Amino acid sequence: MREFLAICLRRAGHEVIAARSGGEALERLRTQSFDVVITDLKMPGDLDGLGLLKAIKSGAVTYSAVAGAAPLPIDPEVILVTAYATADTALAAMKQGAYDYLTKPFQVDEIIAVISRALEKRALLEENLALRDQVAGRARLANLLGKSRAMQKLFELIGKIHSTRTSVLITGESGTGKELVARALHTEGSRSKHLFVAVNCGAIPEALMESELFGHKRGSFTGAVADKSGLFQEADGGTLFLDEIGELSPNLQVKLLRALQERKVKAVGATDEIEVDVRVIAATNRDLEAEVARGAFRADLYYRLNVIEVRIPPLRHRREDVPLLAEHFVRRFAGEHARSVSMTAEAMRKLESYDFPGNVRELENMIERAVALGSSNVIEAGDLPDVRAMRLPVDAVIELPAEGVDLDRMISDYERAWVMRALEQTGGIRTRAASLLGISFRSLRYRLEKLGLDKGEDKGNDEDAG
Repeated sequence: MREFLAICLRRAGHEVIAARSGGEALERLRTQSFDVVITDLKMPGDLDGLGLLKAIKSGAVTYSAVAGAAPLPIDPEVILVTAYATADTALAAMKQGAYDYLTKPFQVDEIIAVISRALEKRALLEENLALRDQVAGRARLANLLGKSRAMQKLFELIGKIHSTRTSVLITGESGTGKELVARALHTEGSRSKHLFVAVNCGAIPEALMESELFGHKRGSFTGAVADKSGLFQEADGGTLFLDEIGELSPNLQVKLLRALQERKVKAVGATDEIEVDVRVIAATNRDLEAEVARGAFRADLYYRLNVIEVRIPPLRHRREDVPLLAEHFVRRFAGEHARSVSMTAEAMRKLESYDFPGNVRELENMIERAVALGSSNVIEAGDLPDVRAMRLPVDAVIELPAEGVDLDRMISDYERAWVMRALEQTGGIRTRAASLLGISFRSLRYRLEKLGLDKGEDKGNDEDAG
């Protein structure tokens, strides 16, 4: 019956995946999106049709701990079929959210008609979701999350350019999610049915990078025992993502520029060029304009890559997204550890007060650590690192001049500025200033003496706070 239905539905123009059991179907649903699920009521194994229906409608298939898949915007419609129909099972199926319930034997035309109605329902739901997103501002695009104005602008830009062939340069600090943006441009666009191929330009030795990008012919160098296709050929019809493009050597910059201009590649050791249809998306956390100015990056390649620039804001510039991201990571890592975990309001406030120099990746690592090491199902503020001690000034940019710096003096000036700020904020009451700085009263008194700020003018109680 399963094979017969698959053949008939494919002939009717549907893309069909067949599974031999409820367990196999559930694994498929955790890694791939489906519009309609047709399931038998009685199946081998521990998961029958009603159990599969319940899993789908309860949200058990909306996240993939292994693949990190995004939640599906709409659950698939479920159609149950059975030769053991009773009023009770039919009622139970409809109560749990089944779209329809068919009794064997049935006509193929009948189930095709039911599928058509189910797809019409999904189309209406998706249209409603799209309208709601336009009105309220969407919080998700592919695997990107954000309610902030900065992220809404980013989603809007991705929506405008995802289906063009134009090269894109994604810029942003480390940990902001540059590869996620590249994948969103691919999956939301017209090339989504072809491959997304990613390569880190700084992770592969220069001697091997040309072969990785363009391929090689057998015997072209020691160890080349067979012909090998390059990443440009693998990504033909799809997207090639070049991460950390600023790490590319000058020699390879020339060859990449030619590939982009001619839309042809030549394998190492080959005589002929091969045409490729590839959209190139590059990313960097460097200031490539400055690299061009000092001659470290080719200007012509920079302008070829930077047809459209997508800037990703650092997390400190979109603090309103921290709770949304934190809750997402809590759900994901709790699922990986098969636990139910929540976060207290105090813990969330602690996260919101931090500047996250490591951006979203740092937040993700922080939540993973808290879930993995937590002794309870609640993340308290104490389960998080002491972020006050790690906090950096907003938009700190560390550039080391060629002539060097006086590190001791700079640290002393930095320490003086924070101590004076704390004293100003507390009206000169040292015990409160010490608390704001996360240090003991004795430590503050020592620092005041060291910095030449101790004039014995404390306003308030100078009790020894330990």
